[in-house]
Amino acid sequence: MFIQRNIRSLTCAAALVAASSFSGWVSAEEVKIGFLVKQAEEPWFQTEWAFAEKAGKDKGFTVIKIAVPDGEKTLAAIDTLAASGAKGFVICPSDTSLGPAIMAKAKLNDLKVLAVDDRFVDAHGKPMEDVPYVGLAAFKIGQKQGAAMAAEAKKRGWDWSATYAVINTFDELDTGKKRTDGSVDALKAAGLPADHILLTAQKTLDVPGSMDSTNSALVKLPGAAKNLIVGGMNDSAVLGGVRATESAGFKAANVIGVGINGTDAIGELKKTDSGFYGSMLLSPDTSGYETASQMFTWVSTGKEPAKYTALDTVTLITRANFQQELTKIGLWK
Repeated sequence: MFIQRNIRSLTCAAALVAASSFSGWVSAEEVKIGFLVKQAEEPWFQTEWAFAEKAGKDKGFTVIKIAVPDGEKTLAAIDTLAASGAKGFVICPSDTSLGPAIMAKAKLNDLKVLAVDDRFVDAHGKPMEDVPYVGLAAFKIGQKQGAAMAAEAKKRGWDWSATYAVINTFDELDTGKKRTDGSVDALKAAGLPADHILLTAQKTLDVPGSMDSTNSALVKLPGAAKNLIVGGMNDSAVLGGVRATESAGFKAANVIGVGINGTDAIGELKKTDSGFYGSMLLSPDTSGYETASQMFTWVSTGKEPAKYTALDTVTLITRANFQQELTKIGLWK
């Protein structure tokens, strides 16, 4: 009886140890998530990746980084993630119209999906609002751009009666339209008369395209136009505009150009004399950390992210602070 009791005790103890070991193995199981970006060589996406990895170190998960420059590589990457044991992924797609195909492939592999930066659209070009998305609040960011230009004009003592704004637009892109609409809204709120704001459409989203659109607006300016504000949906839209003002004979002191993005304005901000005053630096650090954290929470607890998380954190960078601000988020090399 004594021997049997001891055998039973040893058996129970062994079972407890085994259960404890199994429990420890389960709790220590590694959580993996993917982070797929369309242009891995760009500083924006490099910074998103870096801060996604920081979130992983802080919270205890692994980030699998994959570049997906086209549709074929995107769908292949989803299979790779599934084979690697990932439970979900964050993605900035190379083409937003890939949304339905991405979701079908993710469902087939039982992976959760969180879109970042660019929202998926369906076969009819409509936003796929059922897919959780973390993106920039375009109208609010545009408002901050307009407010920054107006504030600098007031600081310089510009008279609104002699001040005009040229806003380069690209309404074909919803994000672009919202940004320039917000910028115009802020300029009007600051007191610039509506008829002093010239909207001019870009044919291409680059510096030559914005030079052309700005030139077409400059010929419409009245003789009383002494000072110019130049805006647009990104840095290139403003850089081209500033180049056009230089060719038209405006001095740098009489031009205030403020872009959006920050990463494409570094070379211009290194110049000591330019009508390009600054840029609204977006926050890839925030979007990288936030999206990775949300995906980890989703796969580990089942708590789904909000269908739309709007980010509107921007920092005005100028010649006075651009190196310092870029260094903070790892964009200064």
